[in-house]
Amino acid sequence: MLHRTPSKIAHDHVTLAILARLTTGLFMALMSAFAKAAGNAGAGSGEIIFFRQALALPVVLLWVATGPGWSALKTKRPKAHLMRAVIGLVSMSIMFSSLQYLPLAEAITIFFIAPLVATSLSGLLLGEKVGVHRWLAVLVGFAGVLIVMRPGSNTEVSTLGLTLAISAAVLMAGVTITLRQLGTTEHQAATVFWFTFVATVVMTCLYPFFYRPHPPLTWALMVCVGVGGAVIQIATVTSLRLAPISLTAPFDYMQLFWATLIGWLFWADLPAWTTVLGGLLIASAGLYTFYRERLRRQTIAEEATPIN
Repeated sequence: MLHRTPSKIAHDHVTLAILARLTTGLFMALMSAFAKAAGNAGAGSGEIIFFRQALALPVVLLWVATGPGWSALKTKRPKAHLMRAVIGLVSMSIMFSSLQYLPLAEAITIFFIAPLVATSLSGLLLGEKVGVHRWLAVLVGFAGVLIVMRPGSNTEVSTLGLTLAISAAVLMAGVTITLRQLGTTEHQAATVFWFTFVATVVMTCLYPFFYRPHPPLTWALMVCVGVGGAVIQIATVTSLRLAPISLTAPFDYMQLFWATLIGWLFWADLPAWTTVLGGLLIASAGLYTFYRERLRRQTIAEEATPIN
């Protein structure tokens, strides 16, 4: 009988975690594309969010029941979960709205400034020390955003779309900050479940006000958004369970490739050279930020290790 060594098992776990994270990126791009198509077909962002959350909730319930268990959902911070849900819903609504005004690749490129904004906010709101290296990465990322925006260019770019995309990214950063705060006391299952549950309840109550009659194709597109959201939940949770986020998060940037490919296939949109250059700067800044964050956590862990 063959026995795998612990290092082999750990390596397999990291490989599976990376594959799960790549799956998350692919379906994030697909979900965004379906949301854009549904919006173009007449669906409102409220309707799209309803399907996004309603179809994800059964998946989360199944995961809790077969994994961490119902006891993991206990919380001492219901107000913090409610705030996370409100910020998450507003950011999702603005994000889906921005997709109606921007090419897919351009919108998702802008969304990727969220980790850089979170780095900036962590120093102000959480009291974390943000060193010169990470501040330089933030500045490089924001320079990338300016290049994508192409101020003064003759190329037409939707100002409303850019404003919505940047606003969504800032709110996503707010979600990240809230999750960091919740992560100090709450089980991961609680943060996933309570957001999905609260968001589903809220959107179900509001759905009668959002409802519009649609042709079958539009309904199908919204269902695809929900299925994509469910796959994202499974893949994200799997990735987080198998490996630290610092190892897998850099693979999120493959989403830019998928967004470019899908935008070209379905809308014949090829990103301008400024979008490519700006995206490279944003991705480089984000990857360097992940690297510095990993170093910071290693240093903290080493300092906390007692010396015998």
